[in-house]
Amino acid sequence: MRKLLKWLAGSAIVIVASAAAWLAVAPPELLRVGDAYAAKIVCSNVFLADRDAADVLAEDVQAPGHPLLRFIRVSVDEARKSVTARIFGFAAPGHAIYREGLGCTTVADGDFAAFPGNRQLRRRGAAGDEAKPWPEGEGLVTEPALQSIVSNDQLAGPGFRAIVVVRNGRIVAERYGEGFNRATPLLGWSMTKTVTAALVGLRVRDGQMALDRGDLLPQWRNDPRSDIKLSDLLAMQSGLEFNEDYGSVTDVTRMLFLEGDMAGFAAAKPLSATPGTQFSYSSGTSTLVSRLWMETFGSTREALVFPRVALFRPLGMSSAVLEPDAHGTFVGSSYMYATARDWARFALFLLRDGRWNDQQILPEGFVDFMRTPTKASNGVYGAGQVWINGPGNKSIDLPDDAYWMQGHDGQTVLLVPSLDLAVVRLGLTPSSLGYDVRTLDAEIIKAIR
Repeated sequence: MRKLLKWLAGSAIVIVASAAAWLAVAPPELLRVGDAYAAKIVCSNVFLADRDAADVLAEDVQAPGHPLLRFIRVSVDEARKSVTARIFGFAAPGHAIYREGLGCTTVADGDFAAFPGNRQLRRRGAAGDEAKPWPEGEGLVTEPALQSIVSNDQLAGPGFRAIVVVRNGRIVAERYGEGFNRATPLLGWSMTKTVTAALVGLRVRDGQMALDRGDLLPQWRNDPRSDIKLSDLLAMQSGLEFNEDYGSVTDVTRMLFLEGDMAGFAAAKPLSATPGTQFSYSSGTSTLVSRLWMETFGSTREALVFPRVALFRPLGMSSAVLEPDAHGTFVGSSYMYATARDWARFALFLLRDGRWNDQQILPEGFVDFMRTPTKASNGVYGAGQVWINGPGNKSIDLPDDAYWMQGHDGQTVLLVPSLDLAVVRLGLTPSSLGYDVRTLDAEIIKAIR
């Protein structure tokens, strides 16, 4: 019996040691994705939003995610402004690094020599004049009935972090979750896609892009993919194969957390349908759009400065940060942080048809183009990366002209031009919780009518 017990103990030690060696040398891709995700989320929230790393790991990464994420540990290097995450404390390390003005970028194998930040991209604080109403200052013109609605916990929904209601160009109701306030930058996830569409509009204005242009990439020449038009990418009808399922290691999770050149990864995908004929929601195509507009500049530096100079600064979006991949391409599908009030500024900009004060920033008619329903999507998606109140979205009664910016885990901005209304709702609310933000939107609309 003693010999048997010794043999079993020895075998167990060998098995554990072998498993540890395997995890250290050749970890499964799922673990690599998990660690890279944890490092990226913690990095952005620590260095952009000034949140505590342990809180972010527990609340943003582990609580709502895959059970394996609970075994991840993170270390923050304040001097180098980087974060490393390791599952079980040693395996499959994921790394992210912060650069001033560029936020955080996932980097592979601990390679922290990615391109540097740029002082021109440095965020500047808002003026903060409380005497003037928003958006000229920071003052509110509160409507008690609407404030009462956003103060209702059931309507705000589980995990909400910010709600801002804009009516007739003013903030009329506002609420923040515990630990968050009007100065906290929050991740928009796929709401970033709509910002990317606006940046394309600016390059169309400048004569550097055309919506009907095909033959977009050198590697697509003499290939059926040369038939893909810029408008097809914006409308999610490119025909490119791309798996948007976030449940495991799929195209979208591989792109966001394992690929240094995200646009290159998406561009290499084959066609699964004829361009322009089939709707298929894809973060890969949005990241490709980022690459395309950035390549209209003579240098990466010019392109990196462009969103702040041409869009964020004119709108007063002082908190807004678009984050790039390790190749230097903005992750235009997913990675923009901004305060709820700055997301509201962008919403007001769309409600004003791309105008701000007396300046027409987007080409006239471009916002109408963005929210034009596409046939391939059966009318639920717009030509410029927004969701439409089409046949598939009619379960709750909202005005016919309502449309949305929408992102992962409960990020939404409702826009209703006919009511001059925008409702920003940000949080950490996985779809599994069953919350529907349209109940909040509908109550606000009911109170206005």
